[in-house]
Amino acid sequence: MTLSEVTGIAGSAGDFTVTVKESPRYVDMDKCIACGACTEKCPKKVDSEYDAETGKRKAIYVKYAQAVPLKYQIDPDSCIRLKKPGACGFCEKVCDAGAITFDDTEKIHEIEVGAVVLAPGFEAFDPTDSEVWGYGVYPNVITSLQLERYLSASGPTEGHLVRPSDGKPVNKVAFLQCIGSRDENLCGNGYCSSVCCMYAIKEAVIAKDHAPGLQTSIFYMDMRTHGKEFDQYLERAKNDSGVRFVRCRVNGVETDGVSGDLRLSYVNEEGRQIEEFYDMVVLSVGLQTPRHVLELARSSDIKLTADNFAATSDFAPVQTSREGIFTCGAFAGPKDIPQSVVEGSAAAAAVSDLLAPARFELSTEASFPEEKDISLETPRIGVFVCHCGSNIAGIVDVEAVEQYAETLPDVVYVERNLFSCSQDTQDMIAKRIREQNLNRIVIAACTPRTHEPLFRETLKAAGLNEYLVEMANIRNHDSWVHSGDPKAATSKAKDLVRMAVAKVVYSSSLKPISVPITQKGLVIGGGVAGMTAALNMAEQGFEVHLVERTDTLGGNALNLKHTWSGEHVPTEVSKLIDRVTASKNIVIHRRSEVIDAEGFVGNFKTTLKAKNGAKTVIEHGAGIVATGAELYIPTEYNYNSITRVVTSVQFDKLYELKEIHVKKARNFVFIQCVGSREEGHMYCSKVCCTHSVQSAIALKKENAERNVYILYRDMRTYGQREALYKEARKLGIIFINYELHGKPNVTENGQVIDVEVWDHVLHRPMKIKADMVILATAIRPKPDAAKLGQLYKVPVDGDGFFQEAHAKLRPVDFSTDGMFVAGLAHYPKPVDESVAQALAASARAVTLLSKMEVSLDAVKATVDEDYCDGCALCVDVCPYNAITLVDRKVEGGSGESKIIRINKAQCKGCGLCQGTCPKRGVSVAGFTMEQVSAQIRAALAT
Repeated sequence: MTLSEVTGIAGSAGDFTVTVKESPRYVDMDKCIACGACTEKCPKKVDSEYDAETGKRKAIYVKYAQAVPLKYQIDPDSCIRLKKPGACGFCEKVCDAGAITFDDTEKIHEIEVGAVVLAPGFEAFDPTDSEVWGYGVYPNVITSLQLERYLSASGPTEGHLVRPSDGKPVNKVAFLQCIGSRDENLCGNGYCSSVCCMYAIKEAVIAKDHAPGLQTSIFYMDMRTHGKEFDQYLERAKNDSGVRFVRCRVNGVETDGVSGDLRLSYVNEEGRQIEEFYDMVVLSVGLQTPRHVLELARSSDIKLTADNFAATSDFAPVQTSREGIFTCGAFAGPKDIPQSVVEGSAAAAAVSDLLAPARFELSTEASFPEEKDISLETPRIGVFVCHCGSNIAGIVDVEAVEQYAETLPDVVYVERNLFSCSQDTQDMIAKRIREQNLNRIVIAACTPRTHEPLFRETLKAAGLNEYLVEMANIRNHDSWVHSGDPKAATSKAKDLVRMAVAKVVYSSSLKPISVPITQKGLVIGGGVAGMTAALNMAEQGFEVHLVERTDTLGGNALNLKHTWSGEHVPTEVSKLIDRVTASKNIVIHRRSEVIDAEGFVGNFKTTLKAKNGAKTVIEHGAGIVATGAELYIPTEYNYNSITRVVTSVQFDKLYELKEIHVKKARNFVFIQCVGSREEGHMYCSKVCCTHSVQSAIALKKENAERNVYILYRDMRTYGQREALYKEARKLGIIFINYELHGKPNVTENGQVIDVEVWDHVLHRPMKIKADMVILATAIRPKPDAAKLGQLYKVPVDGDGFFQEAHAKLRPVDFSTDGMFVAGLAHYPKPVDESVAQALAASARAVTLLSKMEVSLDAVKATVDEDYCDGCALCVDVCPYNAITLVDRKVEGGSGESKIIRINKAQCKGCGLCQGTCPKRGVSVAGFTMEQVSAQIRAALAT
């Protein structure tokens, strides 16, 4: 329901009535074919919201080229006809479909639902009213969103980085961080928006790719790249891309008044006053809750935080203050795409828990027309060439590719589309298949990795077998890598299309494989993440086996006292343990570990070994790895030789017990990034800064006369945790920045500990005489993580943490279907994020377990018994253990020989077996020797 907004939510959990107001579109969606004739004739131009006001749109428009639905709408605030009846009306006159309806009216809908998920997103901070940065005054001061549009191939400058004021190429650009964040004076937003540092680095790197020789400088207070692999990206930006980083907050932008150049005056890290000129200044704007969302929260009785985000619990991060109403994404606090996607699945898990008794009562399965038998038909190939905006068409002459495709053998229909992946184009392709009696399809567009499933569904909707489609990747393999040579790129696009056509001629209808599902779950790890995932699955009615290596549930959370928001961890963990142990659907295996695993999605067999040597085999359909992580035991800072140098977890225990050294101490020094963000361990442990700040606050509140120092590299109290950092500074806690090349030096000097560090404010070395030194040590992966990964064929990354299938699209899935990851096993994270990821993993697992069977891809290896001689070379190379060697009787004789057998459920169709086999005894469906040979011949054709 687009152009719609919720105006009221009445009722209670399981029985809500939601009132939705649908604004008039003034275009009949059933009649509109998105031909664009209306917008061509419309005389009214206004600033484009999608282009962040860097370009124009018409009063009748599509918001962006891939909008869903791809239907036009009229902006009533700018339409001449709607503002003055009888005037203009050109769109109505040129619309052959008769889709323009100027008399369209507002509609009110009432929807009965059992649960509500609030995911209204955020808006970017508008710096117009904060005049110090010159935004809205100097044309060459732009926001980060505007820069995104300038760098985009579909943007107003088609990816060319030029100045708005005069169109000159940009040679020098500055990024100013924390615009609209961490600033209560100018914008009222004291929190950190969490994403700005990372997107500024990304934009700087991309900008340098677009404009070789471009000088980029990022002015920042703290570089908060705390996500998985983010610090590695930061280092590559510094060392490989040459992005310059300046630790300084620039409080104003001026102009020279002549050329349009922009002057920045600032104090550098050596304390010198510096003045620099830039062609362009980019304001890295933060995230905030839109006003209409605040109104929705008030009308829905949803409590908000002081920062105007939805109030949630760390142990229930997607549950709002109103039962049955959940949230995900930036409405509950600023966050990046991976965490937003995780919370989307977590909200789904919470909803599934609530509505489990009614599962399947209202659901329907997608239906497709009867599949056409093409086995006796001659090939009739349709080729569809995608513009992808200027993403492809900006480099490749797609019209020339279209004309060339028409000359290829067996091609009977060719068409160009603006965006082949849009829903409207999908419907059109299905229509063309039926109209033109096509029996094989070639799509020249983007990568099949992300788009092929979409086009397979299109073929099914048209009555064709889904495997009769071939994709020519003219984006990733062509326009993206040959952007500097359009002529050669066009020639290569023709080659790719010719090869795809040659291959699809020999394609045949394939049948997917269905395997039954064992409707039980396995969770490895009994910490907060593991227990949360197990409990969510159990409460939805599924049997779950929870495996814990020790004899105690709780994991690393047993070492914690409070979450960042102040919730008492021992109390919440105790409640969680009680619920898990009381659940009839959870079987707990204490003092046990996984020693063997086999099987495939829906049908795993895991062998457990208890401490007493007893073995148990568990059959399950899905598994979740939540094995946690461990604390780094430091060797630096004289930890092993000075008794009053302790880790942060040790200090928590000592503080709780009111140990004599803590009680008498007057001077405390916290040292951050111990074992993190350094060579070999280039990642942020994410929780250390917040934990140290909380401990420091507690010390200072207990005795204001104590001196507390925190030595840090970047203070990463991201999101709403910034309030803790602010409180610490108000209490007089002293923060001293140090760099990796200038680590503090800790030595014992009689009754005190000397901590020497370079003071970044005084610009000279200083010595702190401390009574106690607390080391914020890194979170390290479990040393046996890789061994467990090998059992389930799931990978670990370079740091030793488990690697998800895709950081943004599949953040809790493994590349092995049916296996999922949650908690510290995936990457260091605080309690609330671990719980959200555990719920997300449960949602993904239940999506599988709720079915009786699973349909697998038909691209599998097949044995040709006439050629296979049982040499077993393929058995050795198969990474999925899908091939076994068995005996077979030799026909007409008494001897025996060997032959391979393939477990189609375990096979992933990777093709290693086919490439290894010297006798053509095995081939992969969809990649037969006939198909590959045809492609090769087409590639070599001139």
